[in-house]
Amino acid sequence: MGKTAATLVARLIFGGVFVMAAAFKFAGMDSTAGYIAAAGFPFPLLLAWIAAFFEAGLAIALLTGAFFKEAALLAAAYVLFLGFAFHGPSHWEGNQAEFGFFVDHFTFVAGLLFVAVHGPGDRLVLRKSYI
Repeated sequence: MGKTAATLVARLIFGGVFVMAAAFKFAGMDSTAGYIAAAGFPFPLLLAWIAAFFEAGLAIALLTGAFFKEAALLAAAYVLFLGFAFHGPSHWEGNQAEFGFFVDHFTFVAGLLFVAVHGPGDRLVLRKSYI
C-alpha cells in the first residue's frame, strides 16, 4: 500500500510541476519569450510555444502513466538542458543563487531517471509504451 501511495504522489508531483510550468508559459508567453531571448536563443517566441506544449505533453504522460518511461527520460534530458542553459556556470558570477537553481535541476533529473527505471506503478495508469 505504501509503495502504491508513494508512486502516485510522485507522479502527481512530477506532473504538477510540468502543469505549472506549462500554465505559466501559456499565461505569460511574451515574458517566457523574453527570458529565452535573454539567454541568447534565436526565435524565442517560437521556442516558448514549443516549450509550453512540450511541458503540457510531459504533464499528461506523467499524470496518466501513458508513455511514462519515455516521458520521464525526455523530461530528464529537458530539465538537464534547462539547468545548463538558464542556470549554468555562466550565470553564477552575477548571482550565487543561480548555482542553487542549477543543482536543484540535478535532483529533479535524478528523480525522473529513477521513475523512468521503475515505471508509473500499478494503479491509475494507462499502459502505453514504446520501451
